[in-house]
Amino acid sequence: MELIQPYIGQLTFGGLAGFAVGFAIKTVGRWVAIILGLIFVVVQVLASMGYIAVDWTRIQRDVEPLLQQDQIKGAWDALVRVLTTNLPFGGAFVAGLLLGLRRG
Repeated sequence: MELIQPYIGQLTFGGLAGFAVGFAIKTVGRWVAIILGLIFVVVQVLASMGYIAVDWTRIQRDVEPLLQQDQIKGAWDALVRVLTTNLPFGGAFVAGLLLGLRRG
């Protein structure tokens, strides 16, 4: 117990902060997904009515590089590396973040 006594504050704050961030990301992510879905439906309706013409091939070409698995994994690895620089706080933060994403 004496070994972890100096780190209890960092572990507690890191875990709570991580949980709050994870919960917020999941909640905001839901709303972003709903809004993007509604925008897609509106664009499709307008395109089917002839008001607009959507070049889906160009959109795919422009967006596809942003969604490459390697870039997403690289961004996640960079985030984890930054958050674990101060290991007790960072480790608790990542654990709280994952719990917040799961429970949120």
